[in-house]
Amino acid sequence: MKVVAFNGSPKKEGNTYTALRLVAQELEKANIDLEIVHVGNSTIHGCIACNGCARNLNEKCVIATDSVNEWIQKMKQADGIILGSPVYFSGIAGTMKSFLDRAFYVTSVNGGMLRHKVGASVVAVRRSGGLPTYQQLNNFINYAEMLVPTSNYWNVIHGTVPGEANQDEEGKQIMRILGKNMAWLLKLVESGKANFPEPAIEEKVFMNFIH
Repeated sequence: MKVVAFNGSPKKEGNTYTALRLVAQELEKANIDLEIVHVGNSTIHGCIACNGCARNLNEKCVIATDSVNEWIQKMKQADGIILGSPVYFSGIAGTMKSFLDRAFYVTSVNGGMLRHKVGASVVAVRRSGGLPTYQQLNNFINYAEMLVPTSNYWNVIHGTVPGEANQDEEGKQIMRILGKNMAWLLKLVESGKANFPEPAIEEKVFMNFIH
């Protein structure tokens, strides 16, 4: 089994990376591979609301000047996905948000590509804004009908300069437990597929309240 994690921090090995590696260590102990993709240092255009991905149904965003389509295929091929972001004004870092807006819309309109995969979010923060950012990341996971492992607290770790998160003992424990629970859930899903067929996907209902 394989998990792909997306690092939304501009810093390749900052505190977001530290959080992802703590989760990765537990996955690797369970013989689950993990790849970390560095998103935060890229130039990612935001969604332009053209709806081309829904018309073309080719699992691609029409914007082809960045790596989003490559990352969508990594998500498709993975059994689990982790979304990691630092906190910018109590929210997701901008580059990461642009990636998620496009990737999750493409995967949604192309047959629910992430449906019933295991998904988790982790956040690195200096002081405040960790929970709003964590909830924003989870909005994508919930919308995609993914399965969410938990920890013994919300998945937020504290630190300012790169590496400082290693001093947050509670945050480190949160990430370890998340990794253990994610590995367990991945194996439960894999072992249960043969005996318990997944429920059929329903066509999305769109209701407009403006008449």
